[in-house]
Amino acid sequence: MLAADSRLRGRRGCIAAGHPVTAAAGMHALEAGGNAFDAVLAALLAACVAEPVLASPGGGGFLLALPAGKDPQLHDFFVQTPQVRRARHDTLIREVVTDWGTAQQAFHIGLGSVATPGFVRGVFDVHRALARLPMPVIAAPAVAAARDGVEVTPFVAYLMTLVAPIYLTTAAARGLFGGEGGGPKRTGDRMFNPDLGDMFESLAREGEALFYRGDVARAIARQSAELGGHLTAADLAAYETRVRPPLRLRYRDATLLTNPPPSAGGLLIAFALALLSRHDLGAMGFGTAEHVALLARAQAQTGAARLAAGRPREGAAAEWLSDAFLAPYAAALSAPLRSRGTTHISVIDAAGNAAAATVSNGEGCGEIVPGTGMMLNNMLGEDDVNPDGLHDWPTDRRLASMMAPTAIARDDGALVVTGTGGSKRIRTAILQVLSNLIDFAMPVPAAIAAPRLHVEDDHVSFEAGFSSDAAAALVAEFARHTAWPGRNMFFGGVHTVVRGRDGDLDGCGDPRRDGVCLSG
Repeated sequence: MLAADSRLRGRRGCIAAGHPVTAAAGMHALEAGGNAFDAVLAALLAACVAEPVLASPGGGGFLLALPAGKDPQLHDFFVQTPQVRRARHDTLIREVVTDWGTAQQAFHIGLGSVATPGFVRGVFDVHRALARLPMPVIAAPAVAAARDGVEVTPFVAYLMTLVAPIYLTTAAARGLFGGEGGGPKRTGDRMFNPDLGDMFESLAREGEALFYRGDVARAIARQSAELGGHLTAADLAAYETRVRPPLRLRYRDATLLTNPPPSAGGLLIAFALALLSRHDLGAMGFGTAEHVALLARAQAQTGAARLAAGRPREGAAAEWLSDAFLAPYAAALSAPLRSRGTTHISVIDAAGNAAAATVSNGEGCGEIVPGTGMMLNNMLGEDDVNPDGLHDWPTDRRLASMMAPTAIARDDGALVVTGTGGSKRIRTAILQVLSNLIDFAMPVPAAIAAPRLHVEDDHVSFEAGFSSDAAAALVAEFARHTAWPGRNMFFGGVHTVVRGRDGDLDGCGDPRRDGVCLSG
C-alpha cells in the first residue's frame, strides 16, 4: 500500500516529484522489484504525460546516478545544436510572452527554435547501464496514463494558462491541450494523448532506434524540413549521451555532487557555496538582514563571475573554484552592491542507490510531431541556454544548461538527493535549500518551505516570508527589486529525498511546483 504525504519514510524507496502520476510511476517500478534507476526512468516517462509543459521526449536533461558501492555518474542527455544552420529567412521562429503576474518573460517558438532532443537516448542509455526491469514494465504506467487520461490539477491548469500562446498555437496542439471555449485545459479536465502512449509502447518494445533512425526520426525530419526547422535525420542519428564524473566540492561537513561543466548550473552553485563557506551563516541566523544581504551578494557575485568568465568549458571547475579566481568575488561580499519549463525527480531505494533527474522541453516549440503526440523543444529560442542568439548559435554543440541534479553526502552518512526546475532560478533555489539544510540544520520540509530570493543583474526578487528588516536590507542593496506576495513556482520546485544517518528514507516535494512524495 502506498503512502502519500509531504514527508514520508519507506522501505522499498522514496521518490519526490512534481505530480502524483509521475511519483506513482516511480513507485510502481520499485514495487515491481526495480531499483532507483528503474523508478526514475518510469517517472520521467510518466512526467511527459502528466506534466507536458515541463517534460517531453522532444527535450533533454541530466541524470545524476549514485549506484550503491560504485562511483557516481552524471548522464548528460541535454539537447544538441543541429549540424547545419539554415538561412535566417528560411526558418520559422515566433516570439511569445508569458505573464507570471509579477514578472513577464519572452520566449521564442516554432520549428526554427528546435535543437536535437536527447531525452529518449538518455533514458535507454541509463536503462542499459543501471536499471533492472524490462523497458515495457518501466514504460507501462506512462502508456496507461496517456491512453486513460490524466486529470488536470490546479497547478497544471495554472501552467497551461501561462503557456497558452504556445500550447494553443496549432490545431494539433489545441487538440491535446485545448479546453472548452477555446482556452487551455482547466482544473478537473482530463488530458488524453493516445499517440504518445503508442509511441512509448513501441519504443519500449523496439528500442530507441525507432526515435533516432526509424519512423519517428523520419517524421521529425520531415516536419522540420517543411516548417522551417534546422533539425535533420543526420542530427538525430548522430546524437549520443555523454557520461561524466560529477563536479565535487566540500562544503562544511558535506561533499556536494552536481552537474559539471560544460553545463553552467552546477558550477555556479558550487561557486556560490565556495563564497558562502567563508562566512558563519549559522551564527547570523536564517532570514536576518545580515544573512539575506550576504546571500543576495553571493548570488550577484556568482552572476558577475559568469559574465566575466563566459560559457564554462569542460574541465573549467578547477579554475573557477581556485582561490585566485574566487578572491575578488569573495572580497566584494563585504561591500554594498548598488548598481522555463523544467521538472525534477529525486529517488533513493532501500539498497542505497540514488538518482536525481532534471529534464526540460523549454516551453515547447508549439508544433506536435504527426503521429507521436509529442511537442519538440524550443531550446534554440531560450536565451539562458543559447546566449549566442536565435540565429548565431554554434553548430553541433551540446548546449549549456542551468539544470543541476545534485546530491549531498554528509560526513555522518546521510545522503540528500535534490534538484529543481526553474530556468535561471535553478542555481539559486538549490543553493538556498542546500544552505538551509547544512548551515541552519533545518528539517527537509522547512528547508524547502523557507522563503527564497533570486538576484539577476541589479534586480532582486524575493518571496513573502522574510522579516521586515530582511526585506528592507534587500531593497537597500539593489537598484531594482520585486517583492512577491507569496510562494511561487518562479522560484523553483526543489523536490528532495533523504537517507538519514540511521538509514531511514525521507522526502518532501516542493509545494511551489505541486510537489508530491511517495514511499513504500
